[in-house]
Amino acid sequence: MVADCYLAGVSTRRMDKLVKTLGINSLSKSQVSRMAADLDEHVEQFRHRPLSEAGPFTFVAADALTMKVREGGRVVNAVVLVATGVNADGRREVLGLQVATAETTVAWNSFFADLVARGLTGVRLVTSDAHAGLVEAIAANLPGAAWQRCRTHYAANLMSVTPKSLWPAVKAMLHSVYDQPDAASVNAQFDRLLDYVDTKLPDAHDHLDTARADILAFTGFPEGLWQQIWSNNPNERLNREIRRRTDSVGIFPNRDAIVRLVGAVLAEQTDEWAEGRRYLGLDILAKSRLTPVPATGIEVNADTTHELSA
Repeated sequence: MVADCYLAGVSTRRMDKLVKTLGINSLSKSQVSRMAADLDEHVEQFRHRPLSEAGPFTFVAADALTMKVREGGRVVNAVVLVATGVNADGRREVLGLQVATAETTVAWNSFFADLVARGLTGVRLVTSDAHAGLVEAIAANLPGAAWQRCRTHYAANLMSVTPKSLWPAVKAMLHSVYDQPDAASVNAQFDRLLDYVDTKLPDAHDHLDTARADILAFTGFPEGLWQQIWSNNPNERLNREIRRRTDSVGIFPNRDAIVRLVGAVLAEQTDEWAEGRRYLGLDILAKSRLTPVPATGIEVNADTTHELSA
């Protein structure tokens, strides 16, 4: 019962009231954590399951969340690396979970190397923000895949180099790029956006021109799935569900506790996706596999690392 309540995001205080009805006088956070350890075997099987059985995974999305954990007598931040993918049946799956000290190239490389070792194949496109370490890891471990820079994250990046007074107009024109019905129209509207900012906003123009291939990578795939691949918004909804369950914990006693709770939430979500309707239709998924992978700026070097992080 305690393990189920823990997974549901019930606070220790509420659990304490619940178990008193069973004759238990008090329940501490450490006791709750030990009782929830029954989830460990289930989570480990989920985290290390072969991916080859459900692949290929045509589309992948990656993101990271920050959690607070006690280490060495101090409360520090740890990052939870998460990737989801669309399997051969057109359904989403959580592909992997890893806890790292920081969101670095080394951490992301280790994460993607594990996914590949477990059978991640057939990836045509990876959607993520422009964290340089993440993009480098995608290029190193999935050399045949294109990279889609998340449109939502990119808008925030562009806003940082645009005067506040002109941002509403630039934002509206940027959104209009994504409202176009086909790839040719998208590119034509992007050209109009570049013309608009060319003389009055040179910083914004350079920012847009440099990012063009990465934020428009979605146009290399069928129009019917653009909304599913041009941003990390579906993963953001998953992140909110993780936060809903973890907020009651606040500070985790150790990294194993993070893996236990977040891993159990992700395993549960994957089960729900498996029983729900397909994320992508099989026809459009098959068409996507035959589409030539669009060229993007996924290869990262010393000159582009700063731009990707901006």
